[in-house]
Amino acid sequence: MKIAIVGTGYVGLVTGACFAEMGLDVVCIDIDEAKIEKLRKGIIPIYEPGLEELVKKNSKERRLTFATDLAAGIDDIDIIFTAVGTPSDKDGSADLRYVLDVARTIGRHMNRYVLVVTKSTVPVGTAEQIRRTIQQELDRRGLEIPFDIASNPEFLKEGNAVKDFMSPDRVVVGVESEHARKLLTRLYKPFMLNNFRVIFMDVPSAEMTKYAANAMLATRISFMNSIATLCEAVGADVNMVRAGMGADMRIGKKFLYAGCGYGGSCFPKDVRALIRTASQHGVDMEILQAVETVNIRQKEQLFKKLSARFDGDFTGKTVAVWGLSFKPETDDMREAPSVVLIDALLAAGCQVRVYDPAAMDEARRIWSHTPLYWAADMYDALLGADALCLVTEWSPFRMPAWSVVKKLMNRPCIIDGRNIYDAEELRSLGFQYDCIGRRFDR
Repeated sequence: MKIAIVGTGYVGLVTGACFAEMGLDVVCIDIDEAKIEKLRKGIIPIYEPGLEELVKKNSKERRLTFATDLAAGIDDIDIIFTAVGTPSDKDGSADLRYVLDVARTIGRHMNRYVLVVTKSTVPVGTAEQIRRTIQQELDRRGLEIPFDIASNPEFLKEGNAVKDFMSPDRVVVGVESEHARKLLTRLYKPFMLNNFRVIFMDVPSAEMTKYAANAMLATRISFMNSIATLCEAVGADVNMVRAGMGADMRIGKKFLYAGCGYGGSCFPKDVRALIRTASQHGVDMEILQAVETVNIRQKEQLFKKLSARFDGDFTGKTVAVWGLSFKPETDDMREAPSVVLIDALLAAGCQVRVYDPAAMDEARRIWSHTPLYWAADMYDALLGADALCLVTEWSPFRMPAWSVVKKLMNRPCIIDGRNIYDAEELRSLGFQYDCIGRRFDR
């Protein structure tokens, strides 16, 4: 069985490398010739633990190859996965132009049966659009060639994607025919040895499952951030509240951590897309609208806390920022809270010193014409700083040498956007400390 993965972004590259690792013959396809050439040389365009090793290993063993033209090799391919981007349009809906471009290419060049599987995150009903697009191209060619459409949404966590793919908690597959089900059962058979669940369902339900899952996780985060705001107002401690809530088996502990908001390529985009899909069908998603509103507001909290510490005057102030990516173990800065914070600091006339273990190159691209100080390491970022903002909870930031931190800073002030530090310890060491969801006297 030979499979093609169209799109070599985060989802496509991980999917291709992991399928190749299980012994399948995989070709990853992208129209970006420069990217494909780099991948052939083992140069990975994203930071993801374990991915580079898998790509190099399976490329060397010829199970994983890279190409720029789907049409050229389509007759040898049994299953085509679409893993291209679906960015948000201005109205929040998912932009399906790249998904439908792939469908058109398939319809124009296929000469035998193929199973087309959507891996990209797409709204409910997209599979039917793909079917119509392929069929229209076949009709133009005057051909009657059977094909199937399926949905296999990804549930990969950035920073843990390889492990998630190789040992998933579930695989959701939407199919319309018994033949498609048999093909995908065969495809995932090597993973079934680990006794994980493959959940087969209809295609629209599979498409909805992806959005519903991400929307639920985003809801938990925004809910806890709302509770954190109330905790600060009434004098409660959100960390204690979280512990009490998480002990309830009906609730559980995951995604109950208050912080400075969620970002990344999935939660913001998927929440907006689900709201838009609902609106198109006459359904109001009041809860998700609130989730998005809370998250936008939450990303402003670190700047507001700094402003309170500086009495609203940022003149001559220098702020150090630890963590730029939206979460640890990735260089992804899409909709990261750090972007909101740094832009606000720059607009206020503040000097900003930044450091991130993986996202410095991406940050340089975002602020290519902005006078940020690009620190060589986490301690270099602190030199002369009037405050430190912890935005991303990378492991190296968890247990710094506080004596060194205090010595380097102009003013020992820490704003902890992820609630990872011990308030009592830092205050006993002479630091001014603030976090999310706990009230302190200034």
